[in-house]
Order: sequence, then structure tokens, then C-alpha cells
Amino acid sequence: MSTIRDVAALANVSPATVSRVLNHDTTYKMTDETIERVWKAVAELNYKAPSSSGDRMRSARRPGSGSPVAHKFGCIMNVQGGKFNDPYYLTILSGFEKMIMEMGYDISFIRTNEELEDPQILYKTFDEPVSGLIIMNTLTDETFDYIRKQTPYIVGIDTAHTQIDNVAYDHYGAAIMAVRHLYEQGYREIGFIGGSDADMKNSRRFNGYYAALHSLDLTFNPDWVLSSDWDEETCDRKLRAAHAAGKLPRAFFVASDTMAIGALHTFFDLKLRVPQDIAVIGLSNIEISKYSNPPLTTISLPIYEMGQVAANVLLGRIAGDKLPTRVVTLGAELLKRSST
Repeated sequence: MSTIRDVAALANVSPATVSRVLNHDTTYKMTDETIERVWKAVAELNYKAPSSSGDRMRSARRPGSGSPVAHKFGCIMNVQGGKFNDPYYLTILSGFEKMIMEMGYDISFIRTNEELEDPQILYKTFDEPVSGLIIMNTLTDETFDYIRKQTPYIVGIDTAHTQIDNVAYDHYGAAIMAVRHLYEQGYREIGFIGGSDADMKNSRRFNGYYAALHSLDLTFNPDWVLSSDWDEETCDRKLRAAHAAGKLPRAFFVASDTMAIGALHTFFDLKLRVPQDIAVIGLSNIEISKYSNPPLTTISLPIYEMGQVAANVLLGRIAGDKLPTRVVTLGAELLKRSST
């Protein structure tokens, strides 16, 4: 087992400096280069600092068990602009947390992929053993490889990491369902609002949209495909530009409810009636979608249940499940409201 002196030798600093870095002691000024060197040495040696009584891993008692079982669970969220402003991922987190708490455990930390790009935050987050973890987006290879060394029990929420279990929904099928609904409502000019231009061709939602147009003999018009970068201001700007250029379709399938509600606001400002002038269907059925103006038609996803299933799979692995990694795909359903 590595010692603090081993870390100090590898980082070419004193043991006292290592201790200050590990304890975030800012009494003595240190350069960023020194701090990063220490954290890299900690990671390379897999050094575990002795825990004080106040910092020990949380102990929780399994219902019905006679002795406390120490477990530490974490979550890595995929959000933009802050931890707690994306209802989709927060709902998944709520489902995960409820299941974990029912088993007598707690979530010890919540991080974002952006935070973990900072080596200090990454190494400090995992400076004690982690029993289980859910990740809500695909991480960089470097970050993912490091985290896997800290815990073998990781469940992804719809990630591209095939080495771990994943809980997902059928993006492709949900997009086809959305386009078919618009078609059945009489719309023939159907556009798509998604993420970034760079990711569009690899997007399962976009590919489902495109396939549905083809199967229904509908026109695909590139002018009707808008990338929002999952940013409401970007979505608003592009919709206004398309409206000014006379290039809006009669309906939009929007690949997230958050962006769809933003589109409804834009159309209201442009004095376009929904659905008389333009129709909108979203994806996910976040809670606020029923209160938009008009209430949003959406493809309802079992978001809360995704978190519960992730917890169930994770706890099963910790309990000894040795079956091959799997993808658990949950279904979706059309929820018709007044925007189509």
C-alpha cells in the first residue's frame, strides 16, 4: 500500500505539501502545477489517505440486517450551466435516490462531467472507496478509466460505455412515434430541433426522424433541421431567423421537452398560433410540460423509473450478479395534449 512519502517522492514535493493538497490547506501558497502534480501522483499510486472519524465512509443499515454495512454511492450528472437546472436528469436522480434510500443508503456525492475535468475535483471525489456509481453521460476515456479503477460497480444512463450496464430508452423508436403522430394529425412539413450540428448525423433521434419521413413519403428539407446545442437562447435565435426567412415548417419534432417549451415561447412572441399555425411535439414528459402554453404534446419516457432501474441493477451487481453487462431499454408512449 502506498504511503504519503511515496506520493511526495513521485510528485517531487515534501510530505507536508502532499498533506496540504489533500486537505485543501491554503495557508501556504502553492502553484497550480504543484497541486496538479500531487493529485496525479495520488492517482497513479492509488493512494488512500487515512480517514478521520468525521470523514469516514457513511455507514448505513440494510433493512432487517443486524449490523451496519458501509457503502458510498455517487452520481455523475450530465447538465449544462449548473447541477440542478435540468428536470430530465434531476428526475432520474430522484428515482435513483429513492431506491437507494429504501435500501438504507444515501448518495454521498453528486458531480458533473464538467467538474470532473478538474483533476483536483476528480481525485478528491474518489479519494475514498466508492461502492457504486451511476453516470448520466459518456465520459472521456481518461476520466472513465480512472473512475473504473475506483469502483467496479457503475451503471450508465444511456451512455456509450459498453463495459458497464446501461439503462436507456429507444431514441429511434420514440422519434418515429413522434413523426407518425404529426403525420396522423395532418402535418406534412415536419422539422426537427436537436443538439449540435456535429452530433446530428449520429443522433438516434434525428435518424428516427429521418427514417420516419422516408417511410411516410414526406419531404426532408435541411432548412427545417435546427441545431440548438441544447441551449434555449440558441434555439430561440434560430427559430426567429427561420421565421424571418420564411423557412419554418408546419410542425416540429423537438428532441427534448425543455427545448420544445422554449420553442412555444418563441412562437408566442412571433404571434404564431400553436397548433393552428405551427405544431410542436416534445420528448420526455418533464413535469412542467403539462403547464406550458399550450400544454405540450410529448413522447413520455419513464424517466423516474430509469433511475430506479439503475439503482436496482447497481445493487444487484454489488450483491454478486456476475451476468454479462446489459442494456435495459425502457418503453415510451405518446402523450397527446394541445400543441399538436
